Amino acid sequence: MSRKVYVVNRSVHDFSAAVEFGKLIYLSKGSINRFNTSQIYRKFYPILKSSEKTDYILITGLTIMNLVAAFIFAIKHRRLNLLLFKSYRGEKEYLERILIGDDFDRR
Repeated sequence: MSRKVYVVNRSVHDFSAAVEFGKLIYLSKGSINRFNTSQIYRKFYPILKSSEKTDYILITGLTIMNLVAAFIFAIKHRRLNLLLFKSYRGEKEYLERILIGDDFDRR
């Protein structure tokens, strides 16, 4: 089973460097009404429901879109695997950050 990288929004950016983490899957393309969170959820959920706990969310686009994607992924997997873009002195790379929620007390 190969990993997938869920890119929150397809834009003019070059995401090809993220391919080393898995196959790129785009959750949206173009502009979306940031105030219509239900629409964002309805658009993202059908795609993210087939995600695996080893997949990633690549942060890009509007903050609310990233929050909705992260929410769906975290609820499903009790963890959050993020790819964050870093550019420093001409070097460009994606950083992997993982948050594991199994430590939370379920009350």
